[in-house]
Amino acid sequence: MTSAQSGSPESTPETPAAESPDETTIPRRAGFAYALGRAVITPLARLIYRPRVEGRDKVPTEGAVIFASNHLSFIDSIAIPVAAPRPVHFLAKSSYFEGHGFSGKVKKSFFESIGAIPVRRGAGQAALDALDQQRQLLDEGLAVALYPEGTRSTDGRLYKGRTGVAFLALQTGAPVVPVGLIGTDKVMPRGAKVPSLKERITVRFGDPIDVTVHGPATSGRARRLATDQIMAAIHALSEQELAGVYNEPPAQTPIEKIKQVLPHERR
Repeated sequence: MTSAQSGSPESTPETPAAESPDETTIPRRAGFAYALGRAVITPLARLIYRPRVEGRDKVPTEGAVIFASNHLSFIDSIAIPVAAPRPVHFLAKSSYFEGHGFSGKVKKSFFESIGAIPVRRGAGQAALDALDQQRQLLDEGLAVALYPEGTRSTDGRLYKGRTGVAFLALQTGAPVVPVGLIGTDKVMPRGAKVPSLKERITVRFGDPIDVTVHGPATSGRARRLATDQIMAAIHALSEQELAGVYNEPPAQTPIEKIKQVLPHERR
């Protein structure tokens, strides 16, 4: 889910970078729905899926922190909050919160209970606005989860990281906890309606990374070095094959094809 960024949020579930949040519904603190979700959904998910959790003691329990994870499945943004020792917020498509009737209310309540923040698709300023909301959460000492690859891997490989997570970490000074998810794509493959009960997942938390040693957020070199350090840590935890390229949707126009070929910073 999650997604859930560099100057653009690249970590939303099923959403590539560039979305603008619905400011009226962004939780500033873990509210009742999330508290209830952690009290009910977390132990239930642990009982049913028996996730293997490694390195949980490495996660800072107070202060701002960024979870940077590989992205294999829709349920990644459930797996991380379930395994983490503290509340975690991430970006999710606003459509998950806008359904009507009983089913719509149930869906909205569920996503609120697992710490999701609604965002709308967009580009340019919309992407920057979404990033700004994440920065505000970090300024309040909260934890956010992001996917540096930008969107889910469809072939199981680990793609190059975009600089959004590094930019956010360099701006706020928040430590980055790398996360390696294993098996979530088997529990809930792309297109599946419900998770499988036959598979188990593994959630590995790595040592917190201080990326500020690379320089200021305004430095493109610092953003790239920080991103590469984060992705190397995720790779060590997930043990995925490296794709060596960015995870980008097929270009739809000649201009988009040219942009993908020309060297530029992926955010």
